[in-house]
Amino acid sequence: MAKSGVAFGTSGARGLATAMTDQVCYAYTKGFLQYLESIGEIKRAGERVAVGGDFRPSTSRVMAAVCRAADDLGYRAVNCGKIPSPAVALFGFENKIPSIMVTGSHIPDDRNGIKFNKCGGEVLKSDERGMSSQIVELDDAMFGADGNFARPTVPHDVSPVAGENYAMRYLNFFAHDALRGLRIGVYQHSAVGRDVLVKIFSHLGAEVTALGRSEKFIPVDTEAIRPEDVQLAHDWAATGKFDALVSADGDSDRPLVSDEHGNWLRGDVAGILCAIFLQADSISTPVSCNTAAEKCGWFRDIRRTRIGSPFVVASMIQASIDGAKRVVGYEANGGFLLNSDIERDGRFLRALPTRDAVIVMLGILLLAKAQKKTVSQLAAALPARFTASDRLKNFPTESSVAILAKFNSGSDATDKSEIEKMFGSICGNVSTLNRIDGLRLTFANEEIIHLRPSGNAPEFRCYAEAKSDERAREITANALAKIAG
Repeated sequence: MAKSGVAFGTSGARGLATAMTDQVCYAYTKGFLQYLESIGEIKRAGERVAVGGDFRPSTSRVMAAVCRAADDLGYRAVNCGKIPSPAVALFGFENKIPSIMVTGSHIPDDRNGIKFNKCGGEVLKSDERGMSSQIVELDDAMFGADGNFARPTVPHDVSPVAGENYAMRYLNFFAHDALRGLRIGVYQHSAVGRDVLVKIFSHLGAEVTALGRSEKFIPVDTEAIRPEDVQLAHDWAATGKFDALVSADGDSDRPLVSDEHGNWLRGDVAGILCAIFLQADSISTPVSCNTAAEKCGWFRDIRRTRIGSPFVVASMIQASIDGAKRVVGYEANGGFLLNSDIERDGRFLRALPTRDAVIVMLGILLLAKAQKKTVSQLAAALPARFTASDRLKNFPTESSVAILAKFNSGSDATDKSEIEKMFGSICGNVSTLNRIDGLRLTFANEEIIHLRPSGNAPEFRCYAEAKSDERAREITANALAKIAG
């Protein structure tokens, strides 16, 4: 781990594709499976391990290394093919087997990653130490000087079952004409779920148009939306053909949903609307998400967490233990997690406690249809709290740490003074500091600046919240300019 340059955390192993050699990926996979053995979750004897991947160029090679590692340990790798992360996870959870997704999510295609799921849920922070401490034995003769296999690996046949089960999860729960009368544009780009989205929406009665398909990988980030994706949505919406546009990131676990005007909804707004549709009685959401959740009055129980799905999952588990019946979680990037079974008219939508894009898209569209509103009217009905986010790319981690340390003297009064020297010209006086994850600053005028280094890339992220979208974006730009300077 130390030598490879491939970092490990609760998002899995991530690094440059050139650093993710067959040897590195093989070792990480063995370490994960050995850890599950150590906690008694799996035994060898031919048990299955589900493996899927996205469309980035290095994925097929990494999948082959993952499958070979599983087979060599005495398991039976199931090649689920190129399908969404939640589809691989769902297959694993339902069959009580480990699942592994090869994806770098939204990061550029010169990088990749391996995301690990236990038999019943995501890897949590509490699992990291056990996985990292595994001793993995490697046969050096298997690998060449470049770290890749000395002999070609025979690819596993693709099983379509996991992908088909994922689509049927929604087609079996919602009425066959649930979306009848709606015109939906699916921005496909290089999202691995692009075809299953068309299938689901078409089978539920919508008039679907596929848009923007690309055979070259496009790093669509649902949290820091690219200007070109903003423009594309506006151009498509200007034709007047669509009630909404939908899309997803590379591994299709995080959604993009636009209104009829082509305005992409923020992930935390989309999460609130989906939670309302599901009639959630408890939501777990990171501290960076929109405070409209508290201000709207829809939810009995709101739990704020650190940023990252493992923290959301841990919070949801506790909410279920505490007696909540419809427990959900969502993130600013649009990731939505369902920790409870949902029953309607004798049909069940089973819990899926990992990021899932499709439920958000369907939840918002069906909520709009039920209330006889447009998507823009749904969003406008929420309290006027708007969020924006952006990032400084290629920003050294040590610089990020130094910036946050500047505002962590141990004295709130001193820190507020230092913060106001840097950000006072943007938002005024500081009211409260929150250090649950990074540094979240609430100012006397109720505007918010949240500073946080990325956990899986050399980036510095800034989130802002204000009473208008324009103001939130202005705060984000100004704050990042101060940091960059």
